[in-house]
Amino acid sequence: MIIRAEDWQPRILGLVRVVAGLLFLEHGLSKLFGFPHDPRFDHMTLLSLLGIAGVLETAGGLLITIGLLTRPVAFILSGQMAVAYFVVHAPNAPFPMLNGGDAAILFCFLFLYLSVAGGGAWSLDRLRQH
Repeated sequence: MIIRAEDWQPRILGLVRVVAGLLFLEHGLSKLFGFPHDPRFDHMTLLSLLGIAGVLETAGGLLITIGLLTRPVAFILSGQMAVAYFVVHAPNAPFPMLNGGDAAILFCFLFLYLSVAGGGAWSLDRLRQH
């Protein structure tokens, strides 16, 4: 049996999806539930931009992690991260390394990729197809 790189593509895509979903979920849980605690979110209200971001990050992160509705959810989250970069980070400095927007850019393009590629292996989307 010959193992080819192409055979691993759906598995690695699934692994990347799970890791990205869990990392994104962490941001949402921090905003909405204070865990892990970040003092920047101590006085956040649910109907603020940060509150809405927290809802999207929590729900979207969970859906991405389990691979359910991956394409539409990833598309929405990609847009959220583009807005987050230009509204929150870009005004602070011209370079992502200086304005703290590196993660927003990476999430934006990773979610854009997932919106096209789908959930890969080990996703509920894949189970629903069969």
